[in-house]
Amino acid sequence: MPSQNRPVALITGASRGIGAAVARQLAKDGFHVVLNFASNEAQAKAVLNEITAAGGHGELCGFNVADSALVEEKIAAIGKTHGRLDVLVNNAGITIDSLLIRLKDEDLDKIISVDLKGAIYCSREASKIMMRARTGSIIQIASVIGEMGNSGQAAYAAAKAGLIGFSKSVAKELGNRSVRVNVVTPGFITTDMTDSLTEAQKEAILRTIPLGCLGTPEDVAALVAFLAMNQSRYITGQVIGINGGMYM
Repeated sequence: MPSQNRPVALITGASRGIGAAVARQLAKDGFHVVLNFASNEAQAKAVLNEITAAGGHGELCGFNVADSALVEEKIAAIGKTHGRLDVLVNNAGITIDSLLIRLKDEDLDKIISVDLKGAIYCSREASKIMMRARTGSIIQIASVIGEMGNSGQAAYAAAKAGLIGFSKSVAKELGNRSVRVNVVTPGFITTDMTDSLTEAQKEAILRTIPLGCLGTPEDVAALVAFLAMNQSRYITGQVIGINGGMYM
């Protein structure tokens, strides 16, 4: 149903982790949030129920960001239903760790398709709506790995580094229509992935972080919320790290 003049934000990969935290924060800030998910509808529904129980507004929108035709269809429908799309948060992503010499073609294709091409597809369709409105904010969730690299994550690093270069270029293209494009690069954040690490692995990671702790999805969501709001109206084409100082 229409958002009744609330600003509208689409968050991809919003069923858990950083995406879910961003959806909760933007809903709290008064946005009508559109929660995208690829397969886990039940988990996305649970996040939406939490948002509505707290007085927020939102809806679910399931699609695979790597499917160009489906992305075009779904984002066009959001624009038609609500008459606007103010914020896009490209959070959907996967990683399949592998040393380069063992990297499978199909795994490389999956990573590039979701982490890079998916964000490009979504940005392309959202920008059509935002350019007409002459306002909007596109926020890419990349990774510190795209800045500093990491052994065993060459394909993931390539996708995230590509997202940074893409975003800088698009920020220049869209700036004259007052559409801003920025990149957030999280470091080690407490998610399902970090929960699976051993204590020894966590201790090794913490030794590389000057602040001495892992970040939380809420830390990232707070930064994303700032970039979504008009308070950041003069920020575009920037890569903003949120990593406790592990990469400067």
